[in-house]
Amino acid sequence: MRLLIAEDEPILARQLEAALTDAGYAVDSASDGERADFLGATEPYDAIVLDLGLPKVDGLTVLRRWRDAGLAVPVLVLTARDSWHEKVRGIDSGADDYVAKPFQMEEVLARLRGLISLLPLAVLWILAALLLAL
Repeated sequence: MRLLIAEDEPILARQLEAALTDAGYAVDSASDGERADFLGATEPYDAIVLDLGLPKVDGLTVLRRWRDAGLAVPVLVLTARDSWHEKVRGIDSGADDYVAKPFQMEEVLARLRGLISLLPLAVLWILAALLLAL
């Protein structure tokens, strides 16, 4: 399984990368929104961890671009913005899940496992919809 971490805080990015690598994932990192947007749009990821407060291009804009382009990869938003309206805005922009900082690494790992486990089911739904359209 291959993941993208889009996080601009270097220490947190290294901690996430180490934890996810230890959990058996292949991990790529982006420290700004331009790089995250490019990698997310051009590389095949099983899930993405996306900070909303990225420099150059904010995370919500990146997320909207991905969704507008039809990118259906699961996205876990990880951010210091923890008010209920920010969470709703993130979900409405296309996030699949939302974790506020500070967090426990175990929660992030569990939420990613949950998002990734839904991938085969999503493929079945798409196939069923295509068959029904025929």
